[in-house]
Formats: sequence, C-alpha cells, structure tokens
Amino acid sequence: MELFDVVDERGIPTGRTVEREFAHENDICHRTAHVWVVRMKDGRPQVLLQKRSQGKDSFPGCYDTSSAGHVPAGDDPISSAIRELEEELGIKATEDDLSFAGVIRIHFEKTFYTKPFKDNEVAFIFVYDKPVETADFVLQKEEVESVEWFDLEAVREAIAPPRDEQFCVPSEGLETVRKWIEGTYEELIFTWTREPEGYAFGDNRIEITTQPHTDLWQRTYYHFRNDNAPALQAEIEDKYFSFTVKTDFSGSHHRFDQCGVVMYLDSDNWLKGSVEYENEQFQHLGSVVTNHGYSDWATTEIPASVKTMWYRFSRREDDYCIECSADGADFSQMRICHMHEGSGKIRFGMYACSPEDSSFTAVFTDMEVTSCKWKAHDGQQPDEE
Repeated sequence: MELFDVVDERGIPTGRTVEREFAHENDICHRTAHVWVVRMKDGRPQVLLQKRSQGKDSFPGCYDTSSAGHVPAGDDPISSAIRELEEELGIKATEDDLSFAGVIRIHFEKTFYTKPFKDNEVAFIFVYDKPVETADFVLQKEEVESVEWFDLEAVREAIAPPRDEQFCVPSEGLETVRKWIEGTYEELIFTWTREPEGYAFGDNRIEITTQPHTDLWQRTYYHFRNDNAPALQAEIEDKYFSFTVKTDFSGSHHRFDQCGVVMYLDSDNWLKGSVEYENEQFQHLGSVVTNHGYSDWATTEIPASVKTMWYRFSRREDDYCIECSADGADFSQMRICHMHEGSGKIRFGMYACSPEDSSFTAVFTDMEVTSCKWKAHDGQQPDEE
C-alpha cells in the first residue's frame, strides 16, 4: 500500500494520509519530487528526458522529466528526489549534488485506458548538473524505457500550444529549470575597469558620463596608443554565454563620441562594438578587435537619426561574436573574431568614451547574461587537428 501525505497549496502536510489510487481518483493534493538532469552542450542548455515505460498508468511512452516520483507519507522531497534518481536512472547523488529550483503546481484530469486520472500535486523541483554520460545510466525498466538528451529550447517549442503529444513534460517545471540556469549568471558582479567622469546606477539602468580625450586604440594606421576609456565589466570563466544590452546615445553630439559593449582584457587585447558619432548626417556602427597590441576597425555608416542600439556579445571558447539589433528581437551579425588571449577567464561589459574635446552621457538598460545564443555552425564540420 502506497500512502501520500495530504498537503495544502504550499505542499505542507495537513496531518492526513491517503492511498495513491484514492488520491488520483478523488483529486487530492499530494507532493512529488522532480529531478532535472541538465548539461551545457556547445553553449546551449540541454535536459535529459526519460521515455516513460509503456506500462505506466499515465502518459505511457511519452518523454517526461529526467526523474520524478511521489513523496511517500512521512518522507521529505529531497530524500525522495535522491531515491528516485538512483532507482530510475542509477545516479547516486547526495543532497549537495542537487540544487533546489522551486515549487510548482500540477493539476489536470485526463483519461488513460478508459479510466479517469486526476493529478493534483505540489512538485518540488531539483536540478542535477554533474557530468554524466548516457552510457552510465542504469534504467529501471518498469518505469523508464529509455533516456535522451534534448535541447532545452527545442523542448520549450515542442510543449507550447499546440503541444507535441510525445512530450508530457510539465511546462511549469521546464520553465523553472530554464530560470534556474539563467539565474546562475545573476551572481555576476560588475566593477569598474576604469571609472568614468560620472556615473549613476538605477533599476537595470546604468549611466556613464564620459570625460574628454578618452579612447581605446592600439597602433594600427594612426600610430598612436589610447588606453583610458572607462569600462564596467564582470569576470567570468564560462566558455559559452551571451550578454545583451540596450544602449541609448541620444546625448552624443561630437565626432567619435561612442558607447557599446566591450571585452577588455588588457591594453593589448580587447574588442568592442559601438556606434560612433560622426556628424549630423551619419555615424559609424562598427567593431574593433585588438590582438597583441594592434587594432583593426570594421564599420558601416548608419543615419545620424539612430539614437539607440542593442548589442549581443557571445562567447564560444576563445571565439567571439558581436551582433546588433534595432529592437532587441532581431539581431544581425557585426563581427566574428578570435581572441588570442581570450581562452580563459575574461572580463566583459559596457564602455563609453569621447576621444576628442567632448562629453556626453550614455545610458545602458535591459542588461541580461544568458546561455550562449550564438549557435554552433551547422555546415562544414571542423578539421581534425
């Protein structure tokens, strides 16, 4: 006999217990523990989904959460999560191996094998992100037919209305895991590489007021070295990620006034993407890559009436991409480059400067660090080295 604790909407036991079959026949709220096994593959998050056994009383043969099960009466969610993970997949985990991601409500009624099935549960969501190979799994055949890695965003699309019926993944659970993955970047701390003349911080808003004669450039063509532009950057070791920010440069008014994204490692190794004011007719949208003390500039002219620009800076190991967008939705590639000193820990963020006798205030908003949105190349395969 399998007993469940009857719980309230928050998952707190009421002191009553019921049998499993009775709970599902009578729509009684109970607890479950869900474990999502996740990994990063080519800079994109993947989730491991189990294909439910054909003998299951609900959603037979469908792809579901990596591991999930009911919390027995008197037990707690994390103990149940650890037990289910080992029983279903053969993964032996400890409490320290699991990250608590949140609690969701699952409530639906369907018919399986001509019999009504009512599910009313409070699900406790955990994430397991330790390295694991598919060949290492030991599957509980009564519960799990097989397992397969899926791109997280592909699963999101599959379960969006109209849902692909081969997936029974709870959408609230997948969204909780996605937010947990993105939330790992929230701990990043941005600090000044060089402090500007003036600045102000607001709610997801940063203002940088430039000082005259500030710039970044190394040697090429002009034969001078400028290395005093202020930059606000975060340090990160992740090999795959993207940073998105909106810039407002309505205040720029003098030749070469500029603001945008930057990865400044040291005076001889950095890259930036920005709009540089030229005159009342046009300005330059461009990027500068500096490797080992020599800069190059790639640019195109855009109307001077443009006063805002979105940028997306992405990393794939020691290769980098800068994209731009007028609306923050549709991005166009500006630059792909290799950084000779960009293979380890890096710093990235925002910058603004005024190379000539000028000053203006640049505004940065809508900042977001996410898993890498620069997809792997899907054409010719890499050479074997």
